[in-house]
Amino acid sequence: MNRIEREIKTVGIMINMYCRHRHRSDKPCGSCQELLDYARQRTLKCPFGEDKPVCAKCQIHCYNPEMRVKVKEVMKFSGPKMISVHPMRAIRHFMAARKEAPMIKK
Repeated sequence: MNRIEREIKTVGIMINMYCRHRHRSDKPCGSCQELLDYARQRTLKCPFGEDKPVCAKCQIHCYNPEMRVKVKEVMKFSGPKMISVHPMRAIRHFMAARKEAPMIKK
């Protein structure tokens, strides 16, 4: 599994955890599914490709402001729980967050 696929899968897990707890839904509700689809689309279109940094460290910030607020809320809720639910994914994300973001090519 490549970096992009891993990130999409991880975001999906985090959104599912959030929705299960906040919206009491076994599968993503309409709002959470919309966020998941948006996150997938933005990740696939990332100009950095396989060198993609974690979004928090990126210089571009390609999420629109509304979706950025929503994904931050999901991350704030699900992030701390990831270490016990999906420890390897959490460790990989932590390691990726330590890497410097690539410079924007002009």
